[in-house]
Amino acid sequence: MDTLTRMRAFIDVVEAEGFSAAARKIGRSKALLSKYVRELEDELGALLLNRTTRQFSLTEAGHTYYSRASEIVREVDSLADAVRESSGDVRGRIKLSAARTFADAPIGQSLIDFAKQHPDIVLDIHLDDRFVDLVEEGFDLAVRISRLENSSLIARRLGPFSIKLCASQELIAKHGKPTRPQDLANLPCIVDTNGRSLANWRFRGDGEESVSVNVSGPIEVNSPMAARAAAVSGLGFTILPDFIAAPDLASGLLVSLLDDRIQSGSGIFAVYPHRRYLPAKVRVFVDFLVQWFKNRESA
Repeated sequence: MDTLTRMRAFIDVVEAEGFSAAARKIGRSKALLSKYVRELEDELGALLLNRTTRQFSLTEAGHTYYSRASEIVREVDSLADAVRESSGDVRGRIKLSAARTFADAPIGQSLIDFAKQHPDIVLDIHLDDRFVDLVEEGFDLAVRISRLENSSLIARRLGPFSIKLCASQELIAKHGKPTRPQDLANLPCIVDTNGRSLANWRFRGDGEESVSVNVSGPIEVNSPMAARAAAVSGLGFTILPDFIAAPDLASGLLVSLLDDRIQSGSGIFAVYPHRRYLPAKVRVFVDFLVQWFKNRESA
């Protein structure tokens, strides 16, 4: 049995957080995976995993080995992808991190459309509203909706992104329309706790400086989709990503307010680590997303 096979088994077990879960995910027996990991530990002369009936954890040596082994396996796979690409054969698994907001919104259709067009590529999608460490956690890439601050990542812009201050006609009739950001401090607001600013909303000021307004209201929720539903029901003013608010703004269920005071967004990006060989499957996926968003903007 070669070291690379044992290495892959170890990585599968770590990423699935257990032998049983890994066995179900990759279609191999728990006993076989346990055998591979035990052989790897014997080969290295070090314990990589702490195994008990109730707990699963990496040893210090296991953490070190997982980090480097993941990089090595990705490089091997990327090199194989490069060779396959030259023969027109692109296949494999893409481990993708994306926010729930992205997948739940209409733009999440881009992932489904890609899967339909590329049946030989498996999209392993992990939805999480935190920023994952792509290298440490073994992701091929992530879709992020924000300003990018990590220069260690390569980024390709997929499309624009902005936010909207929204409310229902019913709410505006009851409380009046705010004429300046500061008015929101005395109005019912729905806070999306996924946002970095939380209940401290920032707007453009009269000059170069921004204006910060502390808001409160009947609902605080870590979901822009739930915040949208609450706003449509007339519970409060809220800030939404434009791609979530757009259908309700178009239908008149929501109204956009203080547009001249909204700070500009940055964009929607596909980000991935610097690598010597970019896997062909990742390149194909990113190229598809770029074109999908371009078609959406021109539609």
